[in-house]
Amino acid sequence: MIGLPELSDEQILEVVEAGERAAREYVLSRLPAKKVYDIGVCIQVEGDRPLTITVDVELRVASSAKVDPGTLAREAAKKAMEAIEGKLREIALVGRGA
Repeated sequence: MIGLPELSDEQILEVVEAGERAAREYVLSRLPAKKVYDIGVCIQVEGDRPLTITVDVELRVASSAKVDPGTLAREAAKKAMEAIEGKLREIALVGRGA
């Protein structure tokens, strides 16, 4: 439990953007951009207390890319969640006046 204040629309947008950026950066750190045909990152934020966040990453990569796109997508989603949790902790600390 992070002890999160109620999030404003702006804070929710910051959280979503942090997650999306982390997922894209992770994929592009593992594959050259020319081998990535499409990256789809869907982040859903629902509720208030508890806050439910779902991350889904879909990838289309060149057949010459020596990676399993499903595995890479799951790893990217995990990185997105880590970034989201970090952003939520930051918001919680600011909310407590730290």
